[in-house]
Amino acid sequence: MSNDDAMNLPELDQAQAVQAGNKLGQSEKAAADLEPVFDVPVKIQAVLGRTQLEVSELLKLAPGSVLELDRRVGEAIDIYVNNRLVARGEIVPVDDRLGVTMTEIIKDGEGVN
Repeated sequence: MSNDDAMNLPELDQAQAVQAGNKLGQSEKAAADLEPVFDVPVKIQAVLGRTQLEVSELLKLAPGSVLELDRRVGEAIDIYVNNRLVARGEIVPVDDRLGVTMTEIIKDGEGVN
């Protein structure tokens, strides 16, 4: 890459560099403070939608049966951690499996119906 092709990055003055370094140090310290909980298991659910059935309808289900859910195609799915709504997201293919990408983080009490 020649000098002409190089991206022009903004130069940081000394105060900005110190501030950026402090933020990096703070995030490393915060991660270190959380280390004792890294091994705590959590239950994560990606909820595509819901429906309600009577037991007689449930017993009639067979392979290939279709259940209508309360969501529309393309609508965001809910992501729960330990039965608490924390985010919304979209389903994405990951090799031969499905994954979820978070598109919205839910703050306390926000988004709860």
